[in-house]
Amino acid sequence: MKKTEIKKMPTYFDRYIHLAADVSVVASLETSLQELENAPLEKWKALGERTYLAGKWTIKDMLQHFIDTERVFTYRITAIARGDKQRMIPYDEEVFAQNAQATRRTIDDLQEELVLIRKATIKLYQSFTPDMLQQQGRGYSGMEYCPLALGFMLAGHQRWHFRVLEEKYYPLIE
Repeated sequence: MKKTEIKKMPTYFDRYIHLAADVSVVASLETSLQELENAPLEKWKALGERTYLAGKWTIKDMLQHFIDTERVFTYRITAIARGDKQRMIPYDEEVFAQNAQATRRTIDDLQEELVLIRKATIKLYQSFTPDMLQQQGRGYSGMEYCPLALGFMLAGHQRWHFRVLEEKYYPLIE
């Protein structure tokens, strides 16, 4: 199913969803996988611990954030696709980042995990029927969303942060 088939665009996540092309959700996730596999690892390594402002995440923190977000949201996606009607638990990305200790990992290790997780997410989406993709679920705040929208959110979320890297981080090494 394509992005234009999302029946109810979730607020907040729409900023990520709009960054994904109007192709099938699997094709969108496959494109984002290619972007991860072709990521500029040397630039990421050159960034080291630099941030564009005090208190912002390092490149390793950002990559760990991608990993954590994908894991949290694939749980939500699976639960909703399987008909779970309870509100999903909240996700405090700042608490996750503070406790992940991403700086002890290598860029290569983080990128490898990201690629593996994205491949698993693609397999998950390939298993869904159109009805599963359109199943409505509720976030902690009461926001409604469906697996279809969240698949495009994952692809767009990555692009959002890649854009932040381009605009705010890469100039630190040029």
